[in-house]
Amino acid sequence: MIKKVFEIEMKVRDYECDAQGIVNNANYLHYTEVTRHAFMESLGISFKECHESGIDPVVSHADLHYKTSLTGADVFLSSLTVERKGAKLIFHHTIRRKSDGAISCNARIEVVVLMNGKLSRGDFFDEKMKDYLQDYV
Repeated sequence: MIKKVFEIEMKVRDYECDAQGIVNNANYLHYTEVTRHAFMESLGISFKECHESGIDPVVSHADLHYKTSLTGADVFLSSLTVERKGAKLIFHHTIRRKSDGAISCNARIEVVVLMNGKLSRGDFFDEKMKDYLQDYV
């Protein structure tokens, strides 16, 4: 069974660019976070409600590979797939310029789940993500 890919469209804002006129590298990490949050919201998961009930997904590791720079006003597509690896949820992100499909960044973001401050497998997310989740245990 082919798992779904989640994708959103975004646009570079001028203040995200550095003196070279390209998107500052740190903003790509922000783009992945915006994409993960939009993904969770599309599944009916509220970070605020999770936190209030003691469930906190937190980034434990981020690995980004930059390919082609985005520049001011570029429209881009940010997509993700997700896999389960033990207690981790691993999000595979691709950010690509919409005009020509050039990949700007590939990222692998590892997330762990804390329940009431203690490391948990976070099985709560599995049912919500079932159409997207790849389980490689």
